[in-house]
Amino acid sequence: MTEIKVLQDILSANDRIADRNRRLLDEKGVFAVNLMASPGAGKTSLLLETIDRLKGKLGIAVIEADIASSLDADRIGSEGITTIQINTGGDCHVDANMLNNALESMALEGIDLLILENVGNLVCPAEFKLGVDRSVMISSVPEGDDKPYKYPLMFSIANAVLINKTDLVPYVEFDFRNFSRGVGVVNPKAALIQISCKTGEGIDDWVSWLLGEMGK
Repeated sequence: MTEIKVLQDILSANDRIADRNRRLLDEKGVFAVNLMASPGAGKTSLLLETIDRLKGKLGIAVIEADIASSLDADRIGSEGITTIQINTGGDCHVDANMLNNALESMALEGIDLLILENVGNLVCPAEFKLGVDRSVMISSVPEGDDKPYKYPLMFSIANAVLINKTDLVPYVEFDFRNFSRGVGVVNPKAALIQISCKTGEGIDDWVSWLLGEMGK
């Protein structure tokens, strides 16, 4: 019983800070996206493709979260984009307090779109509210078409699910119908978009969806 109470206290505290994040983002007019995926699914590649299409049209900022290093943040920063690095020090997710600390250190004026690249993980990031506007899940073809069945919570909280690396379909067994069926079971309202950051397939569809959600 004591352990359950402690867990509830932790999540309750996280949710209160998530509400604070939501108020801050609303006050500054910032649309925030939580980008989640397993390691290597293509989060940073998608960010670079998105930035390429929207830079100069929107004020964009990125928060990069990793257990260690700043490799991805360095890549994004080289594009001239405001970038903050979060090193979680071993935690497999970003919680609301980590995001709040990053937001407090940023100049949010003039930022229209803020994208958080969460830690690469298919479990923990789904368990912590952050106060963002939308959550987006990337699942890549090499990971297999069974991921919605194995990690239902991650897919259930996503407003959009992107299937990346479609250029590898000729070389990897992947059943789009089975994958779509799994997403539909846990989250029938999620947008499902096929993309390839290598060939550019579907990236414009993704950007159109994002702009539509922003009301642009």
